[in-house]
Amino acid sequence: MREERFTITENAPLRPDVFRLRLAGNCEAVTAPGQFVSLSVPGLFLRRPFSVCDREGDMLTLVYQVKGRGTGALSRMQSGTLDVLTGLGNGFDLSRAGDAPVLCAGGLGFTPLYFLAKALPKKPRVVLGFATAAEVLYADEFRALGCDVKLCTADGSAGEKGLVPDFLGNASYFYACGSEGMLRALEREAACEGEFSLEARMGCGFGACMGCTRETVSGPKRVCRDGPVFRKGEILW
Repeated sequence: MREERFTITENAPLRPDVFRLRLAGNCEAVTAPGQFVSLSVPGLFLRRPFSVCDREGDMLTLVYQVKGRGTGALSRMQSGTLDVLTGLGNGFDLSRAGDAPVLCAGGLGFTPLYFLAKALPKKPRVVLGFATAAEVLYADEFRALGCDVKLCTADGSAGEKGLVPDFLGNASYFYACGSEGMLRALEREAACEGEFSLEARMGCGFGACMGCTRETVSGPKRVCRDGPVFRKGEILW
């Protein structure tokens, strides 16, 4: 974990409630897809955690949804600097991908999976699930990496009608991020092993406050310090 000052180079809407934030600064502590950073938004006490969507050299890319005061204030920042804790959490295990990995993203769950897709030596199949066509994001970005993208929506307005677990197919291993309902379904239905990236409310982001603790087969674990990536079968849902 490192505390750094980053400069805002872009903070643009991808849709009315979702923004892409690009930050320039020291990214050395971000070493694995699946890690996250925690931003200090000026005027607010608690930091806000965000998955790393991409890292290239000294540039971080985050994609976030405006949901409350913190993300609302962040969305209005078009310039300036931010205090950032970098290199938080444990990332995905790339060594377990096998020959036919599948990335399973529900909604903005694509965020850490984009960084993972870039890092995998063999470009994976990617299943992107959204509620409606109006919510679809990053399908073209995954295709540009060379990924085979399956797009699905709950109402059938884009891609195929259905939910992400419906399209897992013959996967050797899966990596997933999305709603807890989607992760539970993958836990039940997937024939292969895999990993989940969990979302949680966090007070500190580095394990001191215990506020993001989840029960696991090996006892209580903190999403921020012991995760956010956990293996299938590890979480007691």
